[in-house]
Amino acid sequence: MSSLNIGGSQLDASWFLLLSAVLFGLGAVGVLVRRNPLVILISIELMLNAANLTLVAFSRQLQNMEGQLFALMSMTVAAAEAVVGLAILVDIFRVRDAEDIDDLSELRG
Repeated sequence: MSSLNIGGSQLDASWFLLLSAVLFGLGAVGVLVRRNPLVILISIELMLNAANLTLVAFSRQLQNMEGQLFALMSMTVAAAEAVVGLAILVDIFRVRDAEDIDDLSELRG
């Protein structure tokens, strides 16, 4: 594997992939364990950013810009998704005081 030159020091791409795997694992645990809808959305964003880090690391290693462009488009879509998700959560919390994701499974108000 070739190394990446970051800030004058050489870093192997495997370090970025390891960091990405750790971040993705933390996000998956957050989605599976936590019951708060806001924490679940943050965990999903963490998993998406871990995937973007993997794309950028491979793109840099292969000297190809397509992975970095795809990561940029993915971040744009993630920002729009976060805005819509937070707006829905604010509206739900305004109507009823639900702090557990199981309370949101019922459609009755």
